[in-house]
Amino acid sequence: MVLCYKRVTFMAYFLKKTNNKKGTYLQIYSSFYDPERGHTAHKAYKPIGYVHELQAKGIEDPISFYKEEVNKLNQEAKAVKAAQKTKLISDDSPEKLIGYFPVKNINDKLSVKKYIDLMQTATDFRFNVFDLISALVYARLVQPCSKAKTFDEVIPKLFDSYDFSLNQLYDGLEYIGCEYEKIIEIYNHQIQQMYQFDTSHAYFDRTNFYFEIDKEDEFRRKGPSKENRREPIVGLGLLLDANQIPIGMKLFPGNQSEKPVIRNIIDGLKKRNSISGRTIQIADKGLNCAENIFHAIKNGDGYIFSKSVKMLPETERTWVLLLNDYRDVKNAAGETLYRIKECVDEFEYKFTDSETGSLKKFKITEKRIVTFNPKLARKQTCEINKEVEKAKLLKASQAKKSEYGDSAKYVIFAAVDKKGNDTEGKVKVTMNEELIQKSLELAGYNMLVTSEISMTDKDVYTAYHNLWRIEESFRIMKSQLDARPVYLQKQDTIVGHFLICYLAVLLTRLLQFKILKNNYCSEDLFEFVRDFRVAKISDRKYINLSHGTSFIKDFADLCSLPLTSYFLSEGEIKKMLSHRF
Repeated sequence: MVLCYKRVTFMAYFLKKTNNKKGTYLQIYSSFYDPERGHTAHKAYKPIGYVHELQAKGIEDPISFYKEEVNKLNQEAKAVKAAQKTKLISDDSPEKLIGYFPVKNINDKLSVKKYIDLMQTATDFRFNVFDLISALVYARLVQPCSKAKTFDEVIPKLFDSYDFSLNQLYDGLEYIGCEYEKIIEIYNHQIQQMYQFDTSHAYFDRTNFYFEIDKEDEFRRKGPSKENRREPIVGLGLLLDANQIPIGMKLFPGNQSEKPVIRNIIDGLKKRNSISGRTIQIADKGLNCAENIFHAIKNGDGYIFSKSVKMLPETERTWVLLLNDYRDVKNAAGETLYRIKECVDEFEYKFTDSETGSLKKFKITEKRIVTFNPKLARKQTCEINKEVEKAKLLKASQAKKSEYGDSAKYVIFAAVDKKGNDTEGKVKVTMNEELIQKSLELAGYNMLVTSEISMTDKDVYTAYHNLWRIEESFRIMKSQLDARPVYLQKQDTIVGHFLICYLAVLLTRLLQFKILKNNYCSEDLFEFVRDFRVAKISDRKYINLSHGTSFIKDFADLCSLPLTSYFLSEGEIKKMLSHRF
C-alpha cells in the first residue's frame, strides 16, 4: 500500500486469524467500500505474527491483546468521522504542517543522506530509508502518536510528500533499530564536521520505559523502575557533550545493572568517533561507584559524581556538619542561595572486579565539595517528619510491612526484642531513632566528589548542576515526544522507535544550542513546531494558521522568512523548507 488516496469509504478495522501448519497468524485488516468494485473490500493494515511466537515474547493472550488494539483503532476512526461531520472536507486535507522546517533544514544540511543511502545498498528495500527516518522524526515532533496513526494521519499532512507503505514503515523501523549504532555514528560524524562536539565534559544519565505486557522477554525485563512500575522495562542511557548535545544512546534490558552502561557507552563512543582527548564524566550518585571511578582514571578521564552524605563514614560526616570553612553564595539581591566548602585529600576505594571477581584497592587524590541549601533543608525536613509520623501511625495500628512504603526505612523489623528474646514468630516494629536523627541532621546537605583538583568549587558545582539538561532530554522524550506507550513487539523495531525519539531530541538540541544560541527554551521550540501550519486556499496560495508569539517574530527576523505573514505563496513555503542557517 503506497501513499496514494482514492475516494473510498472507510468502514472498520478487524482482527484476521489465519490458521496454517505453523499455527495461527494474526493480522489487522481494514474494510472499506470501493466504488470501482461496487462492494465492500478488505486490505491488510498491519501484520502482527503467529500466536505462539507472540506468547513467547510475553503476550499471554495475543488475540485479546490485539482485539483491544483494534477497538482503539476503531474508536479513533469513529472520533475522526464524527469530527468530519461538522465540516466539509476533500480527499486531501487543505491543512499542512510545516513547523518542522527548522529541524529539516539542519537534517538536510548535515548531509547524512548520502551515507544512509550507501548503507541501504546492502538491502533490497524499494523505499528510501533516509526519507523514512526523516518522515518519522518530523511526524514525531509535530504530532506524536502510534505508528499506524502517524502513517494514516500525520505524514500525509507534512508539506513534503513521502512514498512508502505501512508495511515498509515497519520493515524500515526494524532495520534502523538493528543498525542504530551506525546511524548515530553517521550523525555524530557529520555534526563533528559542521558544529563540533565539546567532549571536555560528558553528562550521563539513564531512565527506563515500561511496557504494558504480562510476561517478560529477553529485552523487556522487570527491574528497578523510575516510575515504580511493576511491568517489564527497558533501560535507556543517554550521553551528552559539554553543550548538552546528545552524542550517544544505549538501550539495555530492564534487569541489567545501570552502572556498567556509562563505561560501555563512553568506551564505545570514543572508539567509534576517534575521541582521544580527556573527558570528564558527570553523573548522579546512582552511577558513583568505585569501579566507575577506577575505569575513568585508568582511561585518563576525570569525573564529577554526586555522593550520598548519609553513607559517609563518621569522620567525614562530622566534617560535613562542622560549621567552619563554609562560605555563603548569594544572588544579586544579596540572598543566600547555598553555603559551600571543600577539601582535597587522598581517599581509598575498593571494589570487586566484574570480570575477574578479584578485590581491587586503589587510592586517589580527590576534591570533595559539600553544599548546604537552607531551602532544600526545610523541604527535606518536612518530608522526613511526614514519613516518620506515617511510620508511627502504622506501627501503632500494627500494619503489615508492605504497607509502610517509603516510611519503612525509619523503622526496624525484628523477630527478637532488644534483649534478644524470641517474639514467638511475631515481627516487632521499633522506630529507627538513629537513622531519623541522622537524616534530620543531614537535611539540605549534598556532596560532590571529583578528580578535578584544579577546578574551582563553583565550576564543579555549575558543571554538575547542568545535569538537569539531560533530565530535560528525558522529559522531552517522555512528554513532548510521547515515547511510550509502545505497542511494537520486535526488539529491533522497539529500538528503531527509540532511535527516532533520540534523533528528534538531537536535531531539536542542535537548533536550540547551535542556531538559537540557547536564547529560547525547549517549550518555545515545541510550541512553534506544533503550531506553525498553513491551509491551502488555491493552487499556489496558502494562509498562515499559526498564533503570533514573541518567538515566531524573533525567529522570522533571524531567518529573514515571512513567518508572520497571513498569506503565503507555495514558493515562500518551499523557501522555508530549503532554508539554510
